[in-house]
Amino acid sequence: MIQVNNVTKSFNGYKALDNLTMHVPKGSVYGLVGPNGAGKSTIIRHINGVFKQDTGEVLVAGEHVYENDAVKMKMTCIPDEIFYFLQADTIDMMKYYKGLYPKFDEQLFYKIRECFPSIDLKKNIRNLSKGMQKQVAFMLAISSRPELMILDEPVDGLDPVMRRQIWSLLMSDVAENGLTVLVSSHNLRELEDVCDHVGIMDQGRLLLERSLDDLQTSITKIQVAFEDELPPIPSEIQVLRKISSGRVHTLIVKGEPNQAQRVIASMNPMIMDVLPLSLEEIFIYELGGEDYAVKDIIF
Repeated sequence: MIQVNNVTKSFNGYKALDNLTMHVPKGSVYGLVGPNGAGKSTIIRHINGVFKQDTGEVLVAGEHVYENDAVKMKMTCIPDEIFYFLQADTIDMMKYYKGLYPKFDEQLFYKIRECFPSIDLKKNIRNLSKGMQKQVAFMLAISSRPELMILDEPVDGLDPVMRRQIWSLLMSDVAENGLTVLVSSHNLRELEDVCDHVGIMDQGRLLLERSLDDLQTSITKIQVAFEDELPPIPSEIQVLRKISSGRVHTLIVKGEPNQAQRVIASMNPMIMDVLPLSLEEIFIYELGGEDYAVKDIIF
């Protein structure tokens, strides 16, 4: 659905995107993550057709997106900071969206409205709370029947119940209509629940792009205990981190998990337990810090 090929973008000599290449499959939920300043918002603005790249190409549904109204009618975007007209209420914005998006479904709009009962449709949107403004943005975006939805910190400021409600609506659209979702967020726990593909950015480049299943099975946590000291780990096991507490040792191992399990089992441990890592743990162990500052990435 989205193909970014060798895109470079500079601002006053600063290279915000550096030969970036990424691919978002149609019908997927793709999580774009990375530290602040990695270039996530910049590439999102290119995919939205706001910025024009210096070199490379940005394609949505096989077409160049910059200054292409036909492509932009197929996509909606919810940025971190949402813009509404000064005096507009929700009904005014609904009418505006109907004029922009040929597939806008007014019946669906009022159906989704039932999920957000606290929204006063006739109240000036700018007088609503930030969370309510986000709810209005989702009502409008989903009702536009897009093929692609781009979300930048989409549920920031929403309570847990409303976050679950919104993700439920989006995932239903993905399942029923093949909606493609590109979401940039720092909430890794939430992305783990909804994404099937992940891209990791730093310093304007995409460092890693995989399905979430592949990413989670490429690094394993193995907890072992031996009668004596931990014996030397065979060289074919790539250990990213070792943490010891008494006789219990936790090994963060990169590679095929079954092979690692067989090799360590041959060392005759008293106890061995193999556990999957969360997306957040993968960041911490593979990407070099809880602040997601990428230092030594291992491929």
